[in-house]
Amino acid sequence: MHDPHLITITVNGTEHEVLAESRRTLVDLLRELGYTGTHLGCEHGICGACTVLVDGAPARGCLVFGVQADGREVRTVEGLADGGELSDLQRAFAEHHGLQCGFCTPGFLMLAEAFLAENPAPTRAEIREVVASNLCRCTGYQGIVDAIEDVAGKRAGSGRP
Repeated sequence: MHDPHLITITVNGTEHEVLAESRRTLVDLLRELGYTGTHLGCEHGICGACTVLVDGAPARGCLVFGVQADGREVRTVEGLADGGELSDLQRAFAEHHGLQCGFCTPGFLMLAEAFLAENPAPTRAEIREVVASNLCRCTGYQGIVDAIEDVAGKRAGSGRP
């Protein structure tokens, strides 16, 4: 192991103490810890498949080194579900056909989760602008936009941010 650093990282509410090589990405570190829902696509930060939340903000896991997450809170797609119950966003993606092959879906879900936390009542144009930062080769984005819009409306109606 080259240049290992002992770091503490909290993933989906669980604290981990791990030796991390300075050259390893956050996605690599997450996979080593058993969180395999985050996908690697382009490995250049372009596609967004590796999007996770770091301290609540979306981050491209392929562009962040694992050691940079020392002392930080990371949320992955595995952290969206409550036990065996899918989150409202996950259910909406399925209901609105916002996924096909599913490869990009974890990144879109995490991006949408952060976006709705920041902007709980977005316009359709704002949703389109945000989802344009991630790439999907299957859906044409319509179902993704519909799912996010549906969740925003339902959360607003329930008073949930």
